[in-house]
Amino acid sequence: MTIPLALPAAELPADAVEVGRIADAWGVKGWFKVLPYSQAPEALLKAPSWFLQPAERGGKNPFLGTVELAIRQSRVHSDAIVAWARGVDDRSAAESLRGARIFVSRRLFPEAGEDEYYWVDLIGLEVLNREGLPLGCVRELLPTGPQTTLVLAYEQDGKPRERLIPFVSAFVDQVDLAGRRITVDWQPDF
Repeated sequence: MTIPLALPAAELPADAVEVGRIADAWGVKGWFKVLPYSQAPEALLKAPSWFLQPAERGGKNPFLGTVELAIRQSRVHSDAIVAWARGVDDRSAAESLRGARIFVSRRLFPEAGEDEYYWVDLIGLEVLNREGLPLGCVRELLPTGPQTTLVLAYEQDGKPRERLIPFVSAFVDQVDLAGRRITVDWQPDF
């Protein structure tokens, strides 16, 4: 019989970003497998602790609300990450975390290179064309093979609409993170 996990309750940091979820136990000593949302999960590997929230649906959660999980070790293993945390000392404890959503502080993300952006930083930015006409706000980004596509939300005739713009230099003139806007070479499709 496994003693229920005693993970400390925590408040999600104001700059928290969801970076993955716990998939399942890995081995018998409390390690667990993590499915990262990024192909380059440096922030997840660098973070000394993760903030967990229960699975969005289904499953049995050993905690309510947000808890902090102190990470002992984490490393890349095949197409996932495996990790071991304080208080998670056997397979049953690791299995109880299945489906938990993982958040880390945005400040732990590595510095983006020139003309590189984290998707999380683009969501919510206003998009304007070269003439200053508002085209919408970035609701999400879609990986569409060789490029990424901005999904903009806007309203027309009182109805919610969406507009897709390829996030490539041929159409994107400027990304101004401080000004919270993206300027594009794109015309509205009336």
